[in-house]
Amino acid sequence: MGVFTRATASRSRTRTATLSGLAFLGASALVLTGCSSPGGGEGGNNERPAGEDLTLKVGTLLPQTGQLAFLGPPEEAGVGLAVKEINDAELGITVDVTYGDSGDPDNKAFATTVPNLLGEDVSAIIGAASSGVTKLVIDEVTGAGVIQFSPANTSADFTTWDDNGLFWRTAPSDVLQGEVLGNLIAEDGNETLGILYLNDSYGTGLAGFVKENFEAAGGEVVEEVSYNAGDTTFDAQVSSLKAANPDAIALIAFEETKTIVPALSGYPAEKMYFVDGNLSDYSADFAPGTLTGAKGTLPGLDTEELGDFTDRLQEFWQAEGNEELKDYSYAAESYDAVVLLALAALQAGSTEGADIAAELQSVSGGGEDTGEKCTTFADCAALINDGEAVDYDGYSGPITFDENGDPTEATIGIHQYNAENKYERIN
Repeated sequence: MGVFTRATASRSRTRTATLSGLAFLGASALVLTGCSSPGGGEGGNNERPAGEDLTLKVGTLLPQTGQLAFLGPPEEAGVGLAVKEINDAELGITVDVTYGDSGDPDNKAFATTVPNLLGEDVSAIIGAASSGVTKLVIDEVTGAGVIQFSPANTSADFTTWDDNGLFWRTAPSDVLQGEVLGNLIAEDGNETLGILYLNDSYGTGLAGFVKENFEAAGGEVVEEVSYNAGDTTFDAQVSSLKAANPDAIALIAFEETKTIVPALSGYPAEKMYFVDGNLSDYSADFAPGTLTGAKGTLPGLDTEELGDFTDRLQEFWQAEGNEELKDYSYAAESYDAVVLLALAALQAGSTEGADIAAELQSVSGGGEDTGEKCTTFADCAALINDGEAVDYDGYSGPITFDENGDPTEATIGIHQYNAENKYERIN
């Protein structure tokens, strides 16, 4: 799904990039290095007894509460839809899911959820959304021999984490989002930039990549101010930003954005830039027109490339008694995480965490034998059951894991807010 273009010397409005070798459109190549994850298998290694289906138990560590709670519904909907479609396919594997709350580093819901999920003998935990939460639990999860598979962690730190090959993600590293956002701000004609960022691994990392790329494009970062999780007032940070009088301001924040934007009253919205952590529907939070023209970046394919995915997602979610989804952020990445886990388990003929992890790179097309392209669980599973190697391309993109568990192909969409304070993809 989607066309993934290699870098050229000129800057392009297309924001698709190939991370193998990390060649980006409009940027010099970078290299991510780190500890190896288990290499992928070559397909056809399903040794379960004839007639006996595998049962894969997974848990979710996704934000039902906390600063990223707006990401919880689309992510849980993506997980639930994948589970339903895998089980409906009846192709040798059934997925059982237990939903749990990650919360955030402030409310610490994860401290109860993770032990509960491990006590359920899950093979994999899907989450967290927050890189800060994952840093607090990754050693506990992977140390127990359980896969941690995040649909939304973007911190570059996880590329080199000592995770026994058990941490995987369908979200691209912030190396890419920082590249795209820094270049976007410069291409919009801004010569100076102020950055307000959350003082955690996500915020500091992304702020650094944005600064690096904005300055490489000829701009100057004239002010950088941070805040801590749990802060409720931002007067000092806003005063510093306004005093520096930057052409544009990048807000690398979470739910605190609802407080930060009013504090920036008088600063032109079309000069504000958001990121995946705060690109949300603010129609119920701000007066009409508050964010008109503001832009933001978010990993994922556009609506046309998603086909009927969002319709299926809404139908499933509302059939479960939930309100209509307002955002689709990381829904596709969550869906693909479940599908990849199920395909890897089916190929391994096992539900042991290490066995599944050993096949994840292979089923994504990242192994030595790239296998046959397939875009649904049913098609891929049928090939695996016939002893064939597969290359799953999902709704989040081709994925194609490297040995570190990072996707090597990804798209960063550019979005813009309308007068209703809702964002629309423009590129």
